[in-house]
Amino acid sequence: MTHSRPTIHELLDKHGLAARRELGQNFVADPNTVRRIAALADVGEGDLVVEIGPGLGSLTLALIETGAIVVAIEIDSGLAAAVAEVVGTDARVIEADAQTVDWNEVIGDHDGRVHVVANLPYNIGTTLVLDILADEPRVSTITVLVQSEVAERFAAQPGSKIYGIPSVMAALHADAHVLATVPPTVFVPRPKVQSSVVKLTRRDGGPEIAHGDLGTVVRAGFGQRRKMLRRALGGLLTEEQIAAADVDPTARAEQLDLAAWIRLARVVQSTP
Repeated sequence: MTHSRPTIHELLDKHGLAARRELGQNFVADPNTVRRIAALADVGEGDLVVEIGPGLGSLTLALIETGAIVVAIEIDSGLAAAVAEVVGTDARVIEADAQTVDWNEVIGDHDGRVHVVANLPYNIGTTLVLDILADEPRVSTITVLVQSEVAERFAAQPGSKIYGIPSVMAALHADAHVLATVPPTVFVPRPKVQSSVVKLTRRDGGPEIAHGDLGTVVRAGFGQRRKMLRRALGGLLTEEQIAAADVDPTARAEQLDLAAWIRLARVVQSTP
């Protein structure tokens, strides 16, 4: 059984806990929502699922129901103890910061598919997803519930007003799709923003260029997104070099697709 709203409150009272705003904690209190997230993640027997920020175990229990091997990473010591009690021996709970955890410890000797599934705190969602894509190639899919604006940025296409650094950097590694919208009413406490489920599926073959090399030029371009590229990238490339990369120097960052950004990054790489 997954958690209902009364169960969430009972567990918080039992363990003397409360949602911590500084950690962006909002607990899902709707069984249908967590089961839907688990279904959208498309995980099952033989899969290793790494859940980040399990809270009180609402989504954890739904993931266990799929038959997957579940490892939950929780930074809050009080919640780590509570969720460990909830799941018993059905999942492994690691008390650690997901941003610094040793993924070799998390994954161990598992040689099957590895997935990240999580209700991510709003304050770390973008950074954590991009870090996992860049640093942990063993993770084949990332299915996360995040603030809707964050989800839409991951999946945004060139020309969109929300297309930006996360859109390009995610696209280097994976295909991103927003799969569902989740209302504030399913959370305890209720957030002031809408949430969405976004799934990023890693493409085979690895990225065409190093994450850091692409990041350098993308950050420069979007750092002054209202300016033409010849101005925004002036500290990295000349107008002639931009044109040599088959990119219009008068274009703006939001107009460039991933291939164009990669061409620019390669010119930067080759510049003495």
